[in-house]
Amino acid sequence: MWILGRKGPSGFSACSTAEEVTKGIDGTGLTAIVTGASSGIGTETTRILALRGVHVVMAVRNTDTGRKAKEAILKENPNAKLDVMELDLGSMASVRKFGSEYKSSGLPLNLLIMSAQWLQNVLKKHDRSFECKLDSLPKWSEFQLRFIEQINAGHFLLTNILLETMKSTARESQKEGRIVIVSSEAHRWFRYPEGVRFDKINDKSSFRTMYAYGQSKLANILHANELAKRFKEEGVEITANSLHPGVIGTNILRHRWFVNGVLNTLAKYFFKSIPQGAATTCYVALHPQVKGVSGEYFSDSNLAKPIALAKDEELAKKLWDFSLSLTDLK
Repeated sequence: MWILGRKGPSGFSACSTAEEVTKGIDGTGLTAIVTGASSGIGTETTRILALRGVHVVMAVRNTDTGRKAKEAILKENPNAKLDVMELDLGSMASVRKFGSEYKSSGLPLNLLIMSAQWLQNVLKKHDRSFECKLDSLPKWSEFQLRFIEQINAGHFLLTNILLETMKSTARESQKEGRIVIVSSEAHRWFRYPEGVRFDKINDKSSFRTMYAYGQSKLANILHANELAKRFKEEGVEITANSLHPGVIGTNILRHRWFVNGVLNTLAKYFFKSIPQGAATTCYVALHPQVKGVSGEYFSDSNLAKPIALAKDEELAKKLWDFSLSLTDLK
């Protein structure tokens, strides 16, 4: 159990669970997409949103695993509105296919929650290619594919494909749309001095997994902030925020960052449980306290401050333009 239980201005703390931070909230009539919904905090986020009446589309790479997660939620909550759709964020073709199928379904879209974890993909070998613009790039290598994940190209493309659906839903429903992007405090702990290494795509010698992971989490925050800025300029009733879910003990141990017996013992005291880890995501997605709040960073269901680079508007714009070009949207 998490040992730091002091409540913040929101009335919640690191100990709060997703069920607690959404107690009494009615999400009936809302439709959400949750990426990475087949395990961990993605599944818990899906469960809680469905519990509050939200129709959730579970965007998952493995549809068999996704269906099992759906069945488990339905067993507990037979009234849950859930759909499972295939989405492999490591394939631009899959992202485009998902976006096309979603738009063809005629479903509205109030909430877009991006909770898939980059680290799960970057630590394994890749044998697929990205259908991206390659004007200045040689043949893709495993390292270059890792770089694509460092700037979250899949989530960037998905967001842009679905933006018009979100905008029309916000106009027609007169309900605020919300984009919630899961980042991490790793953006603070592991970072390159320049923030995002646009010119180091082929520099294998300087690649460090944890710094690359931190860069991806900084990119998450920059993405949310640039979206927020654009929504404000357009006068669109959609917010975009990023967050740190907390350190989830089961996730850390699964990826073998720490394998000694001491951390196995201490995890229950110092790391969050999955219900606690999903709390900030659900808070930002549903809570009335967050209405109209955009371009902010949250932790423990409260406002938090990211590093200065995360608020750099020029860096956010550069990342946006670079991502547009890379995903062939420009």
